[in-house]
Amino acid sequence: MQARSDDDPARTHPHPAPAAEGFGFDLIVVGGGHAGVEAALGAARLGARTALVTWRTDLIGEMSCNPAIGGLGKGQLVKEIDALGGVMGRAADETGIQFRMLNTRKGAAVRAPRCQSDRHRYRERVTAAVVGADGVELRGGAVEALLLAGESGAPRVAGVRLAGGEELRSPAVVLTTGTFLRAVMHTGDEVTEGGRVGERSSVGLGEQLAALGVATGRHKTGTPPRLDAASIDFEHLEPQLGDERPRPFSWATERAAFPRLEQVACHVTWTNPGTHERIRSNIHRAPMYAGRIDGVGPRYCPSVEDKVMRFADRDRHQVFLEPEGLESDVVYVNGVSTSLPAEVQEDFLRTIEGLERAAFLRHGYAVEYDFVLPGQLTDTLAVRSLPGLYLAGQINGTSGYEEAAGQGLLAGANAALWTQDRAPLVFGRHEAYLGVMVDDLVVRNPTEPYRMFTSRAEYRLLLRQDNADRRLTPTAATLGLAGPDQPAACEARSASIERATGLLAELRTAGGRSLADDLKRPEVRLAERVGDHPELAWLADDEELCEAVETEIKYAGYVRRQGEDVERLARRERTEIPADFDYAAISGLAGEAREKLARLRPVTLGVASRVDGVRPPDLALLAVHLERRRRDPQAAPRR
Repeated sequence: MQARSDDDPARTHPHPAPAAEGFGFDLIVVGGGHAGVEAALGAARLGARTALVTWRTDLIGEMSCNPAIGGLGKGQLVKEIDALGGVMGRAADETGIQFRMLNTRKGAAVRAPRCQSDRHRYRERVTAAVVGADGVELRGGAVEALLLAGESGAPRVAGVRLAGGEELRSPAVVLTTGTFLRAVMHTGDEVTEGGRVGERSSVGLGEQLAALGVATGRHKTGTPPRLDAASIDFEHLEPQLGDERPRPFSWATERAAFPRLEQVACHVTWTNPGTHERIRSNIHRAPMYAGRIDGVGPRYCPSVEDKVMRFADRDRHQVFLEPEGLESDVVYVNGVSTSLPAEVQEDFLRTIEGLERAAFLRHGYAVEYDFVLPGQLTDTLAVRSLPGLYLAGQINGTSGYEEAAGQGLLAGANAALWTQDRAPLVFGRHEAYLGVMVDDLVVRNPTEPYRMFTSRAEYRLLLRQDNADRRLTPTAATLGLAGPDQPAACEARSASIERATGLLAELRTAGGRSLADDLKRPEVRLAERVGDHPELAWLADDEELCEAVETEIKYAGYVRRQGEDVERLARRERTEIPADFDYAAISGLAGEAREKLARLRPVTLGVASRVDGVRPPDLALLAVHLERRRRDPQAAPRR
């Protein structure tokens, strides 16, 4: 896998970068959350002079919601971020207080790492990475507006203006405003301005984007109450323990010293019919049900109000009690996101087993905020209509730390590459979960909060969490994005896997079969066989390497078939659609397909195939007209 070349029209920057003279920075990143951190650090690794501007320099990398990293689909993203030199995986490894590999009873394609984090240590670790990074200048302040330059009617980014009037100039800006764009918080009837408790809303930027013609929507997210651990009866609750032999996210993490921190248990409890009755009897006081919230909430992380009302046939819902740190008394009540009035929250939560005497440290609330419809972005996460502007994180309509961090890394890298007149960093759907996510956003233009799942990746067997470094680190090394020791470590691991698979193909069992063929049986485990063959003794102490080799062998046939599928679809991906193609002139196209293709302007036939509303007959008709135009560039589409 390599960065795309400049002679691939489907994979170039949408606008030429301006000359570098007159700019104090190559790139300005607005926002110090997970997206902003990876954007700034990634750009700096590529040699860009980068400013990271955020309101609160003491909250860089803050875990605004749940104190955890990874999960289904999300864990794969963290592994890919790490493979590209990002900080999230290493920070999680150093500050995790419980590690679990999810879906271990299922196939390798859907296994995913997750860790419970000490949120205070995590923030400190990420802040240290930003403060200590060469090429990153940290600036405290609120960005009120983008600076613009260029001809009238064709503006381009020229920097940002801070609340006090100071101007920072750069040809590229990455906005990672999270839930702060024209944000308001709801708890019952109480409405306050802000995107997080104690922090104000970003109003000026939201108004400016709208004035520039950037289409926005409205999203809603929420957070659950935080409780005092001393008030919870853990004795009668089910403990949820981490793995006996935990695995880190990052290959750079030293295994002998892992985990670094004391490991703790989370606990599980459940809502019950009494809980649901209290919620139902007060549902008219919930802002969403009272009509005070217009934003669309996350489908896969609904509020407890939504769970009770939408799934009325269920008499209980699971609740996870997650500690926020080793020295913290705060417990995060995962599964009970709510914006009901404070007194109602206290009433219904104390009906739950173990929480009868719960002491509230903070009540839950909902946040409603603007997001930019991501169909206006290119696959580099650049805004098509405003050269130099890149977006990453929840401003693009996504949810989750991991999705934000992945977008931040790509946006920051692409903004830096743009200013350096280098080819962009874009991954296909068969190359990375990062590629799946970006393609989903810019092609399908989701209007509800987007989160990653393994089910979104049609080539997930190729995109396993265990091979992220082998898939992506060579690309990162070519660009200069990888850490100093990553390329050599990746090459050594790849060589070890090749050596082991070669030996297994040569070694024979007592029955005369090759050991590789024997390992294709589901019940056979390599770790149990290495002791029978002295040639494999070097594998005995490396459980992760054993599993990687075993996975390569067991799934080789399936991987080969998925590779053939990728090859068959590659022709579509290479079939370019001219920027001036006249969809209106093709009379056989369905109305919905014509409207969406004309608006989204997909760059290839493959991208067009993933646009919602484009049916196989539409695609076949489009392919015919594209082939006709290829043979005769002057030919007009036939009506």
